[in-house]
Amino acid sequence: MLTIKEAKKGVDEKEFSVSELVSHFRSRMEERKDINAIISSFDDSSSGKGELYGAVLVVKDNILVKGEKCTAASQMLESYEAPFSATVVNKLKEKGAVIIGKANMDEFAMGSSTETSFFGPTKNPLSPYLVPGGSSGGSAAAVMGGMCNAALGSDTGGSIRQPASFCGLVGMKPTYGAVSRNGLIAMSSSFDQIGPLTRNVEDAEMVFNAIYGKDEHDSTTVDFPLLKERGSRIGVPKEYFTDGMDKGVREVIDKAISKIESEVVEISLPNTEYALPAYYIIMASEVSSNMARFDGLRYGSCSRSRDILESYINSRGDYLGSEVKRRIILGTYSLSSGYYDAYYLQAQKVRNIISRDFEKAFQEVDFILTPTTPVLPFAIGERIDDPVSMYLADVFTVTANLAGLPAISLPCGERDGLSVGAQLIAPRFYERSLFREAEKLERLWKD
Repeated sequence: MLTIKEAKKGVDEKEFSVSELVSHFRSRMEERKDINAIISSFDDSSSGKGELYGAVLVVKDNILVKGEKCTAASQMLESYEAPFSATVVNKLKEKGAVIIGKANMDEFAMGSSTETSFFGPTKNPLSPYLVPGGSSGGSAAAVMGGMCNAALGSDTGGSIRQPASFCGLVGMKPTYGAVSRNGLIAMSSSFDQIGPLTRNVEDAEMVFNAIYGKDEHDSTTVDFPLLKERGSRIGVPKEYFTDGMDKGVREVIDKAISKIESEVVEISLPNTEYALPAYYIIMASEVSSNMARFDGLRYGSCSRSRDILESYINSRGDYLGSEVKRRIILGTYSLSSGYYDAYYLQAQKVRNIISRDFEKAFQEVDFILTPTTPVLPFAIGERIDDPVSMYLADVFTVTANLAGLPAISLPCGERDGLSVGAQLIAPRFYERSLFREAEKLERLWKD
């Protein structure tokens, strides 16, 4: 189970070739078919010999790779072939990386367990009875299952960080606007960000370095300097340590915090309790808009019927899963006449308030440390019929998306043989400082 740095060193010193490395990972995909992490695999080559030469990656199946199927784990896109590659894919290949597969995911990235996939659930490599998290669970399972050096996921409300926590990996969500979304099938456009899932912080930074930057094809990206000027004062928000947190998670997090050598202070993010409902209203509203294109006429599978309206209704009814339908309905309701002001606009006001909470906190501290998720990995099937309990798994991660902040999850301990992740959050565009502080914690928690 090589890191990117180890793979690159092995290739540079001719211990093995890139083709031999690819063959090894392909064999591993066959050996671990049981966890259902990969939707499709293919032959690929890099277009350069840069910093990632020797790295073999898979990408979440909502990220386009030219000429390959891109299903977003939905029957609606079961036969869709990407006409171009996402900007992040092109950047990775320019740096020497090889991409060999598409990872399973929750359908259209809507889920927290990778159970809503049309292709079946992904299993956690640490235990086949447990979920790997979601919606980037296939990407996390592929890395932990030894099928690649690293993977890309997308994070809308925690979909990189939560699987990283459940699978014992590092998962990083960049600042909103730091990484291009061109070639990413949109779920919620004001939240979505692409980021890495890796075995350590160093690898996460290497992948981030390859993919960040302004892109003329994505107007939300910005040309920015990667800021470094932060200290090491860490704030722990009291609102994140609630009665609903799993006792085992609380014990591991408390122990991890006690080991931190730099200054740790308690802070308050007073409007945290409103974050999850605000997130789900805004996210669902954007989902209802983004999903309108998937009607079987312009995009996706089509149920042929007697007239256009019936064909439209049947296509969306037949080829979209229940969680996708649930969010479209919720979002359409929130945007409808008479409810727009009461729900959507109010949620946007809460989003601004939460952003100000973080701005105020970062005047007192340099970083904010929280649990990544309030629960340990749960059993497959345990929450699939209870949407509210599933949504609560995102309660600690959605705030960074609401505020557009960079955040990273890294393993901080274990409970009953299962990984527990801690989340470190930094101000916008302080990725460099975030990685440096995360590396310190990684070394501390590994000892």
